[in-house]
Parts: sequence; C-alpha cells; structure tokens
Amino acid sequence: MAGMAPGQMQLPDICMTGGDHPMEEMSMKPEQMDEAHMALMEGMDEMNRQMMMGMMAEDVDVAFICGMIPHHQSAVNMAKAELDHGDNEDARAMAQKIIDSQEQEIAEMMSWLEEHAAAEAAN
Repeated sequence: MAGMAPGQMQLPDICMTGGDHPMEEMSMKPEQMDEAHMALMEGMDEMNRQMMMGMMAEDVDVAFICGMIPHHQSAVNMAKAELDHGDNEDARAMAQKIIDSQEQEIAEMMSWLEEHAAAEAAN
C-alpha cells in the first residue's frame, strides 16, 4: 500500500480482475457487460454528479450530508442488483443489511437537512 494517501484503501486482488483480464485492461463499455453487471453500474455517473453537486453546498456540514445521500442511495441500488442477480446467500444477506441500514441513514440525513434548513430560515 505504499504511495497511498492516508485514509485510502486498496481492494484485494480478487476485486481487481474481470475474468482473465485485469480491470485496467478492460474497456467498461456497456455493450460488453451482462445484465447483472449493468445493474451494478447503473446510475454511477448520476451518483457522481449528484455527490459533486451536493458537496458544493457552502456549509461544510450540509455539503457532507448532501454528498452522502447519493452515495448511500447508490449502495442501495447496488444491493438491490445483488438481490435481483446474485445467488450466494451470504452476499444476498449482506445486500439486504445494506439496504436496511442505508435507507435508514438516508432518512436520518434527509431529516437532518430539513431541520437544518428550518433552523437557518428561523435565523
């Protein structure tokens, strides 16, 4: 992990291969992906756009929360793709846990934003 910035992680080798080809060599063209992988990737560009837009909020606390909401929603979407296409019961159980926890956290963040906006409006 030499050369990595603090707080970053390196994925295990098993995550870095796509069949017989390392991910760096693969072109991620949608027409080359199966339905399951397309479902996992769906919405990634939109999530990135929304995260970047949300993180531009002037208040850093609001920026953090606004950036995290699409991040969490993307995790929910990926977990739903696992439930639709995966066949390993342990992975499916993790996916359901992710859906349950991330949806709860999204609700908490949305509530925090509403309360914060109301407090700001009152000032």
